[in-house]
Amino acid sequence: MIEIPSDLNPALVPLAFLLGNWEGAGVYDFPGTEKCNFGQEVTFTHDGRDFLEYTSHTWVLDGEGKKVRPLETETGYWRVDKNRKVEIVMVRDQGMVEIWYGELADQKPQIDLVTDAVARTTTAEPYSGGKRLYGYVNSDLMWVGEKATPEVPLRPYMSAHLKKVVDVREWAKDLKDLPDDGIAFFK
Repeated sequence: MIEIPSDLNPALVPLAFLLGNWEGAGVYDFPGTEKCNFGQEVTFTHDGRDFLEYTSHTWVLDGEGKKVRPLETETGYWRVDKNRKVEIVMVRDQGMVEIWYGELADQKPQIDLVTDAVARTTTAEPYSGGKRLYGYVNSDLMWVGEKATPEVPLRPYMSAHLKKVVDVREWAKDLKDLPDDGIAFFK
């Protein structure tokens, strides 16, 4: 179920399905790098202004699903206009800044994005641009990313399946006047 917070800027209602904390796993595979499974934590928050704040942390997983080392970190700001056009400013820990444009699909919570501009520091790995597809499917957030470099044409390189993280303490704070049956632990 998609919840729309009462303090969400009205312009962001089409992006409300992204709000919250998400966790899951995926696959990373790009020529010249080691193919691996990765874990991911994603957060979309808002503060009443006309953008969502986005943070993503990924890390390499071993065969038992344990964290091995960081993979990528991204932060950014997502906006949507009245015509359902989406724009994102994103910074990556590898020394890149990206401008993404795209749009929300008609009648479903899905966003197709493509890079419009990429700026790299002198120490950043080669990168020409990318495409992403995000979708809200059966209450989960799924995404696939494509990447291009001067040497490698655009191709899929990362995808993940994320589940919304529920913090029981958030539910418990709304419970009032209940007997001390253990629920007080969460308050």
